[in-house]
Amino acid sequence: MLFVAPAILVMIAVAFVPLLSAFWLSLHDIDLRYPARGEPFIGLGNYLTLAGSERLHNALGVTVAFAGATVTLELVLGLAIALIMNEEFRGRGLVRTALLVPWALTTVISARMWEWIYNAQYGIFNATLRGIGLIDAYRAWTTDPQFAFWAAVLADVWKTTPFMSLLLLAGLQVIPHELYESAMIDGANVWHRFWRITLPLLQPTMLVALLFRTLDATRVFDLLFILTGGGPGYATESLSILTYRTLFVNLDFGLGSALAVFVFLFVMAISFFYIKVLGARTERTI
Repeated sequence: MLFVAPAILVMIAVAFVPLLSAFWLSLHDIDLRYPARGEPFIGLGNYLTLAGSERLHNALGVTVAFAGATVTLELVLGLAIALIMNEEFRGRGLVRTALLVPWALTTVISARMWEWIYNAQYGIFNATLRGIGLIDAYRAWTTDPQFAFWAAVLADVWKTTPFMSLLLLAGLQVIPHELYESAMIDGANVWHRFWRITLPLLQPTMLVALLFRTLDATRVFDLLFILTGGGPGYATESLSILTYRTLFVNLDFGLGSALAVFVFLFVMAISFFYIKVLGARTERTI
């Protein structure tokens, strides 16, 4: 206990004290636009307001859809890239290094870059699609309700797929090569080796990668805020953007604190599901 006590104290100071403070603020009506009202105690009033908020329901749907779409695409693409990077070929080190460039970029820079790519007047995305005949006129992708969400998904997949592939590649490299040699001697083809050896032994690494990326995608803020601003309308407004606007734009610290607590509980529920449910199934499979 003496060895872990400093770490526990740091966690309490950094995580639990602000969380308890946010929970206490969420029990009050604190609107800095009206300081004369004071900070009356209203109990669970803010949480009841959130329960009937259509905007919260929309933000929750956007967040779940964004996390589901990006993590699924990143898992599939990351696994394919990791399998390729795990093979022996000339220039593999250079390819691995180049692969990490999108992930190494700051999210703000990446979002600004994609903002220029999607530009409605001279963006390369429009130029490319028009050049191959898929569209006949330039489109404002980030301001169109039909395409803004998927434009943000594409930008996030481009940036974070290398992170997923890096984790999966690390898992592939610890699988004993002798298992593949034995399977080949027994007549197993490529698909059988992947399905019976690679995938089962890679599941613990996949669980960690999925946990990291799902939590990160659930808390997405900077990419959407810069690329679309949460718009058009509320089409790409995530939970984090809604919390930010409630706290620092509307200055409603009571309702904003309730939103922050809700986001924390939502993320904790996802972590519990991955660790307890998927983690238990992975252990039984292995």
